[in-house]
Amino acid sequence: MLLKGCSMYRVAASVVRSTTSVAIAGCLLASLPLVARAQSNPGFTIFSGVEPKNQLNYHLDFGGNSGSWDRYRLRIKKDKMKVAVAQFAIDYPTYFKGQFDPNDVELRVNDKKVALQEVKWEKENNVIEVFPQEPVPAATNVELILSNVKNPNTGGMFYFNCNVLSPGDVPLLRTLGTWIIGIQ
Repeated sequence: MLLKGCSMYRVAASVVRSTTSVAIAGCLLASLPLVARAQSNPGFTIFSGVEPKNQLNYHLDFGGNSGSWDRYRLRIKKDKMKVAVAQFAIDYPTYFKGQFDPNDVELRVNDKKVALQEVKWEKENNVIEVFPQEPVPAATNVELILSNVKNPNTGGMFYFNCNVLSPGDVPLLRTLGTWIIGIQ
């Protein structure tokens, strides 16, 4: 009788351990999409060489995985928009070996879509130029949405600089800030 009790105790303990292991594994698997989603934002950057006041916010809709397709939401807060803007020029490093679709770029000002005159991707110069039909007013929230972006096959940190040209200004681009984009 005592042996039967011990055997049942072992079986019960084994079932409890197995259930606990399955529950922990399930929690870990369920949290993976949250971890990937959390890494699609800029987060906290140290030792970047870019002062925090010059860092711009962004979001990668599909996680920023190397070699995959993504949508970049490059944001500029209204406090950075000190002048009206007739052109946005986004330059990126030569080692960024991704691809952009100039036919699938959207400009949103204060959450409203703005008509574009032209979008040019100068691959050899590592720059994307966005020309709105009407100048974007100063002190507005801006979001440049680059869809159908092919992330580079190798991950890393990529500095995308936002330069702007004001209407009627001397044709020299002014730097607004930098998006420090992490591809994993």
